[in-house]
Amino acid sequence: MCRHWSRPAKGFITYEHEPQEVQLVRRRSGGGTVFHDHGNVNYCVICSTADFNRDKHAEMVAGVLRTYTPRARVNERHDIVLDQGNFQEDDRPDPADMHRTGFHREGTTPPPLKISGSAYKLTRLRSLHHGTCLLNSWNIDTISEYLRSPARPFLKARGVESVRSPIGNVFDEPGNGWKSLSADFQIRVAKAFAEMYEIDWKTVSKLLEGKANPRSSPESGYICGYIEDDVRELAEIRAGIEELKSLDWIYGQTPQFTVSSHPFENDDRERPPLPKELPSSARVFLTVRSGKILQSNVSISSDPRDVAEAEKFDSIIEGKMVHEIQSFENVLGPALCRDENSEFTALLSWLNRIFGNLGK
Repeated sequence: MCRHWSRPAKGFITYEHEPQEVQLVRRRSGGGTVFHDHGNVNYCVICSTADFNRDKHAEMVAGVLRTYTPRARVNERHDIVLDQGNFQEDDRPDPADMHRTGFHREGTTPPPLKISGSAYKLTRLRSLHHGTCLLNSWNIDTISEYLRSPARPFLKARGVESVRSPIGNVFDEPGNGWKSLSADFQIRVAKAFAEMYEIDWKTVSKLLEGKANPRSSPESGYICGYIEDDVRELAEIRAGIEELKSLDWIYGQTPQFTVSSHPFENDDRERPPLPKELPSSARVFLTVRSGKILQSNVSISSDPRDVAEAEKFDSIIEGKMVHEIQSFENVLGPALCRDENSEFTALLSWLNRIFGNLGK
């Protein structure tokens, strides 16, 4: 997930099928959240900020993808998509134009399928662009289930909202021959990169084949080589890895967000209905920052018992880290009279679902 992702769950993953082990990682760059498996290849380019623009290396990768399919192009969001539909005989764009294809017609259906998204981290001197490429993911039909958050209709965040797009694979048969396809794609991208920056391809090729030692060319200013696993022993690298693995980084770096069961001044969207077990007077409003619940305002009705239960819940939950809550029903422990107040129990069960199946 991106640096500014703010979904509130212990993990934002929900399951409509049998749960699978999925590792949650927060990267340092912005952009949307992506799902990785062996059918998805990632690339990364670091260059000087003076030479950086968001299309340059996306166009490089799109050019490689054009060697597999003529439908690949870079869209206005700097993503790489595959245009759908039939070839337009009356509109043949320049083959070198990476932003149009003969299948592309604005506002027509079916929409293009996104196969590659990009994210960026810019500093004063250096800029990083990394992207994904769905070559042949065998999870292509279920990826959306992993990224769909039940909190979305109720959540308002200060972070960047992901733009949802229909996705697809470059190759038609998911999962088949992913190793050879991935290796071929990587070699073609490396070759395109070498051509773009006028690097001796023979040297790069031998490095990729493991037949040469790392080499540098002072006159052209490049160094070719592998980053081996022993780089993890460097103190700065090791510290960075440990930070990325820490719970504080994964869960404690979220921008401020609110979860509200009903429209309010700063978020007037209509909400889906609450469970039928709850009265129409039920309300939930939470403010969370850096993973910590700063404000809780939960209510069921004006009944004194409901008011007391809600106040007790609010006072206990404020200050807690969301990812440390195994179940909202257990926050009150024995103080919650489950049998006597099934409506309040139903509200807490709803919170468990909204916050990503906590406790499972």
